[in-house]
Amino acid sequence: MLHYITYKNPNSTEWVTFVHGAGGSSSIWHHQLRDLSKEFNLLLIDLRGHGKSKFKFSDSLNKEYTFEAISNDILDVLDQIKIKSSHFIGVSLGTILIRQISETNPHRIKSMILSGAIVKLNLKSRLLMKFGNICKSIVPYIWLYRLFAYIIMPKNNHKKSRLLFVREAKKLAQKEFIRWFKLTSELKPLLKLFRQIEVNIPTLYLMGAQDYMFLPSIKEIAEKHKYSKLEIVPNCGHVVNVEQPKIFNSISIQFLKNQLK
Repeated sequence: MLHYITYKNPNSTEWVTFVHGAGGSSSIWHHQLRDLSKEFNLLLIDLRGHGKSKFKFSDSLNKEYTFEAISNDILDVLDQIKIKSSHFIGVSLGTILIRQISETNPHRIKSMILSGAIVKLNLKSRLLMKFGNICKSIVPYIWLYRLFAYIIMPKNNHKKSRLLFVREAKKLAQKEFIRWFKLTSELKPLLKLFRQIEVNIPTLYLMGAQDYMFLPSIKEIAEKHKYSKLEIVPNCGHVVNVEQPKIFNSISIQFLKNQLK
C-alpha cells in the first residue's frame, strides 16, 4: 500500500486526490493544502519508491512496473479509504497516471485538473528519453535528473521548481529510478491513445505559458476535445502549482466548484 495523507473537511463530501510526478512526492502540493482544504477533503499520495512509499527490494522485484499497474496502486488507496470517486489533480507524469485511470476506471474520476500535462513527446523530449535510456545504468541518476529538470525548466523563474524536484529525486534509489525510466517505452502508444480517444470527464489543462515542451500539443487537444478546457498561466513554466501557487489554487478551486453546480 502506498503512503498517503488525508485532510478532512467536515463540511464537504467531495474528495480531491493529488498525484505528483516522477521524482517528486506529495510534499510538492504544500502550497495547495491551505486553500483547497477549506473547500474539499484532500488525499495526497506518494507513488511507488517516492516520498514515504518505500518498497522492500524483494517487493520491488515482484511489482509490475507499467502505467496501468501504478495507476492501480492509486485506486488501491481510494479503496482503502472507501472513496468511490474523486476529483483528481496531477502534475507532469502524474497526469499520465490520472489519464490511465480515466481509461480503465472512468467511474472513479469526477473531474481532472492536469497541470504540466504530457500528451505528446516533441523531438527534444524524444531525444532526451533516448539519451536517458542509454545512460540510465551507467550514469548516476541524479545527474540525469538534474539535466532533465534544467532542459524542461530552463528559465530563472523555474529555479524553485527545479530545486524542489531535484531535492525530492535524491530520495530515490538508482534501481528505482531505472524501473521508472523504463516506463518511457510505454509512452508513445499510450499518449497516442489519449490524443485519439476523449473520455467524457470534465478536464482542465492548467499550463504555464513557458512550458515550451508540452504546451503546443495541449493547445491542440483542448481545441479538439469538447470536455477539455485550457488555462495558460503567464510567466510560468512546467510546474504551475509551485511557481504560481495562488493562481493555480484560484483556478483549480473555481473549476472544481463549477463541477458541483
